[in-house]
Amino acid sequence: MSSDSIAVVDLDRCQPDRCNYECQNFCPPNRTGKECITLRGEDAMEGDPDQIHISEEICLGESCGICVEKCPFDAIEIINLPSELEEEPVHRYGDNAFALYGLPTPEPGKVTGILGPNGIGKSTAVHALAGETTPNLGEYEGDSDWEAVLDRYRGTELQNYLEQLIDGEIEVARKPQYVDQIPKQFDGKVRQLLERTDERGELDYLVDELSIRPVLDQAIDSISGGELQRVALAATLARDVDFYFLDEITPYLDISQRMTAAQLIQELSEDGDRSMLVVEHDLAILDLLADTLHITYGEPGAYGVVTDPKSVRNGINEYLSGYLDNENMRIRPESITFEEHAPRAATKGQPLVEYPDLHKSYGEGEFSLDVEAGTIYESEVLGVVGPNGIGKSTLAKMFTGALDPDEGELDTQLDIAYKPQYIEIDQPMRVDAFLSSITDQFGSSYWNTEIAQPLQLERIMEQNLDDLSGGERQRVAIAACLSEDADLYLLDEPSAHLDVEQRVQATSAIRRYTENHDATAMVIDHDIYMIDLLSDRLMVFDGEPADHGTARPAQEMRAGMNDFLADLDITFRRDERTGRPRINKPGSQKDREQKRDGEYYYAN
Repeated sequence: MSSDSIAVVDLDRCQPDRCNYECQNFCPPNRTGKECITLRGEDAMEGDPDQIHISEEICLGESCGICVEKCPFDAIEIINLPSELEEEPVHRYGDNAFALYGLPTPEPGKVTGILGPNGIGKSTAVHALAGETTPNLGEYEGDSDWEAVLDRYRGTELQNYLEQLIDGEIEVARKPQYVDQIPKQFDGKVRQLLERTDERGELDYLVDELSIRPVLDQAIDSISGGELQRVALAATLARDVDFYFLDEITPYLDISQRMTAAQLIQELSEDGDRSMLVVEHDLAILDLLADTLHITYGEPGAYGVVTDPKSVRNGINEYLSGYLDNENMRIRPESITFEEHAPRAATKGQPLVEYPDLHKSYGEGEFSLDVEAGTIYESEVLGVVGPNGIGKSTLAKMFTGALDPDEGELDTQLDIAYKPQYIEIDQPMRVDAFLSSITDQFGSSYWNTEIAQPLQLERIMEQNLDDLSGGERQRVAIAACLSEDADLYLLDEPSAHLDVEQRVQATSAIRRYTENHDATAMVIDHDIYMIDLLSDRLMVFDGEPADHGTARPAQEMRAGMNDFLADLDITFRRDERTGRPRINKPGSQKDREQKRDGEYYYAN
C-alpha cells in the first residue's frame, strides 16, 4: 500500500466463525502468493483466534477495495489519506486501528473550540493533552516517549503546553459528553456531588448563575437531563485546575441556559490564564464562545485529523462549505447552506388539526400550562421553541394522549408518531430487529435512501440497543419515529448528542420525509440552526419556567422568532458570507441596533 493509505479492521465486527474468509480468498495480492490478509492468531481478540490482519505495506489500497466489498460484516475499511499528511500519526491504537493526526493547542486565557464529527478522535486528543495517554507517534508496538512527542512539536505553539505537561505542572478537569451516565456513577444528592468539587470557593455563584439551587437536595438520579447538564458544568467549573475540557455543554439546555454556560466559561478562561477546550455542535454557541477553532475531519472510527487553529468565523464557514482553505481539503461533497432571508413563505394546506384553548395543571402550587387555540396544517413542519420547564413536552404528551388536558378537548383520532425527549430503549434487541418490527418497509431501497442512509444507521444495525451511544440512540429513535405510518410526527429534541453533520442529515431526513409523504411534523428543539433549516412556522412558549407556561398559536418564522428572542433579550444576525445564524454579542453595537428596531431575528 502507498504511504497515503491505511487499513482499518473493526475487531468487534470481524466474525470469522460466520464467514468463509472471503476477504482473504479474494484478495489480489493473496492470490499471487503474497501475505496481505493473514490471520492474527494469538493477537486476536479473546475467543476469536482467527480474526484477520491486513498488511498495509502489501495492500493495493482503496483503488482495489475487494476485501471491503466481500466482507459480510462491514468490518474492513481501506482509506486513502489526504496527501497533505506528511507526518506519521500522533497516536495509533494498534495494528489496523484508529489513527489520530495532529493535536489542538490550548491557549492560556482563551477558549479553544473543536468542531467535527463524533468518533473522529477528539477524546483521544484530550487524553493526550491531559497526560492520561502518551502519544506513540504511530509506533504502537514500542514504548511511548514524551520526549519524542516534545521533539515533534518543538518550535510550535503547543511546545510550552507540552513542556508544562511533561513536568507535571498541568491539572485537568473534564465535563463528560453524556451527562445521563452520571447517576450510574454517583448515587447521592446533588449537593454532595457539588461540594466535592468546590476548590475555588465559587460554588454558590455557579449554583445561582446556573439556576440549580432548587435541586441541591434532590437525588442525582431524580433530576432532568437539563438539570444534570448544569450540575455537571458547575462541578467542572468549580475545580481549580489549569486545563478544562468541556465535552458538549448544550444538550438539554435552552438558549438562555446555553448563553449563561458560555458566559461562565469565558469568565473562567480570563481568570488566571486558564486553558479551556470546548467540543460543541451548536454552531451559534460555539461561534459566540470560542476565541480560536480547530476543525477535525477524517473517517469516524478510522482516522481523524486536527487542523491548525483558525479564526472562529472562518473555521465555521469553511466547515459549512465543506472545503478547508489552508489545508486545500474537501471534507464534504456539498456545502450546508442557509436561506438569505428569514421569512419562509408558509404554504398553508388543509388543516390537520384545529385545537381549542387547553389548560393542564399538575396540582395546586405545581406547574400549569395554558395553550391558546390554534391550527396545524397538513404538510408543514412546525418548529416549537421556548425555555426548559415551560410546558413543551407537556403539550407533546397531550397530543399523543399520554396526558389529558384539564380543560378543553383534543382530537386524539390522529395517528401520532412520537420521539420523546429522553430516549429509553435500553433492551438487548438488535437495531435491525427493532426497526423491522416497526415498518414493513425496513430494508427496502426507498427506506434505506430516505431514512437509514441519512441517519447513518448502516454500521450500527447489528448492535444491541443497550450498547448504543447517546448519539446512536438518538438516530435510531428518529428513524423509528419516521418509520411509523402517522398523521403527525412529533419529535422532541432530535438534535441532542448529534454532531453538526448528523444534525443536518437528520434535518434533511425529517424535511424530505414530510415533503415526500405530505406528512406533518412538530419539532421541539433548542438548536437555532436546526429550527431555521427545518421549520415553516413557529409555535412559541413563554411564561415562568417550572411555574406556568403559555403556548401561543403558530406564526410565520420572523414574527415567531422575534417574539421568542425578544423575551430572551437575545439578537441574531445572518453571516454575510454563508447566511448562517450568528448570535450578536450582548451589548454590542449590532445587538443594540436590532433591539432598538425590534428586529431580534436577522435584521436586513
